[in-house]
Amino acid sequence: MHAAPFSEASGPLYLGLDLGSSRTKVALIDARRRLRGRAVRKSGIDFAQTARACLDEALHEAGATIGDVAGAVATGYGRNNVGFVTESTRTEIGCLARGAYEAFGRAITVIDIGGQDNKIVKVDAAGRRESFKMNRKCAAGTGAFLEEMAHRLDVSLPQMDALARQARDMVKLGSYCTVFSATEVLESIRAGRPVPDIVKGIYYSMIKRVLEMDALGEHIVMTGGVVAHNPYLAQMSAELIGRPVLLCEQPQFVGAIGAALHALDEASQPERSDATPEEQT
Repeated sequence: MHAAPFSEASGPLYLGLDLGSSRTKVALIDARRRLRGRAVRKSGIDFAQTARACLDEALHEAGATIGDVAGAVATGYGRNNVGFVTESTRTEIGCLARGAYEAFGRAITVIDIGGQDNKIVKVDAAGRRESFKMNRKCAAGTGAFLEEMAHRLDVSLPQMDALARQARDMVKLGSYCTVFSATEVLESIRAGRPVPDIVKGIYYSMIKRVLEMDALGEHIVMTGGVVAHNPYLAQMSAELIGRPVLLCEQPQFVGAIGAALHALDEASQPERSDATPEEQT
């Protein structure tokens, strides 16, 4: 789903705001469900200010103004901080399910690797959410874990994916704790293990943490900013489970696009809502 040029002839726009603890994402779609504009920034300490900046950037990309927006829905950790745009909110689970189902239109298992947590969401063939699991207790396997490991290796986050692909072997990390894993990484560095082999081991550790959360369905989709910037995670996951792992065109914006689709629904059918109380809060 690539952003397409906007014109008044295209009709109104619908806004989805996904305010995560690490990154804030904004997506604008039109009535034909085409992505018109998007933006992502670090959430920082002021969700409202970051959301405003992302909205301005997405509107600029779309060649539109706030007056072209006919509906908006917010989701994510900071979804209640954007009352200046919308009072309509949905859970991130529901928006992930909606955005991923829109891309593939079949029963899927969504694996979302976020900055602070991981989610596994199962969606049936009709697009209904069947179940979900969430890892909130530990940063292991999340974007925060990857950032800490990059810091320990003294490499930048953008370098990690290419390094993992260069590995000729893999250093397996045995710990389930970020702190202890960092110690293992330091020990591997001291032992002279190649950095690419260590990075691949870090990726393997992340994948194992996620896959242990729940059983997976036949069709698997990975989403989130971590896999958007580290697509080798999806390739390694596919090799580990023995079947393909799918990626949306915009993995980092799936939740925001799902929220925008809910905004379109609400604008199209204002007299009713299919949302459960959980999705609306």
